[in-house]
Amino acid sequence: MHYATLVALVRGANVGPVAASGLGALLGALVNYRLNYSFTFRSDKRHRDVIAKFLAVAAVGLGLNVALMALLTHLLSLYYLAAQVLTTGTVLLWTFTGNRLWSFRQDPACR
Repeated sequence: MHYATLVALVRGANVGPVAASGLGALLGALVNYRLNYSFTFRSDKRHRDVIAKFLAVAAVGLGLNVALMALLTHLLSLYYLAAQVLTTGTVLLWTFTGNRLWSFRQDPACR
C-alpha cells in the first residue's frame, strides 16, 4: 500500500515524494495493523487494548519516514524510490520492535 500510494501520487498527481511517502505510510499503517494483529504477532488481545499502542508506534514511524525521506531526497538528492527503500528498512526496525515489545506484547504467563 505504501509504495503503491507513493508512486501513484508522485507520478500520477505530481505530489512531492516526501508528502506522497507520508500519505503512503499512513495508508500502509492501516493495512499493517490488520496484518500484524492477525499474522505477524497472532494476537488474541482485544483491539481496544492494542490499537492505541499500535497507533503511537505508527505515529513515530510516520515521523521517522517523513524526516528520513526529506533528508535523503532534499539534502542528499537521492532518487525517491531509493530513498524510500532505505527509509523503509529503518522504519521497519522501529515499528517491528515497538510493536513486538509494546503493542502486541504477550504476558509471559500466557505463553
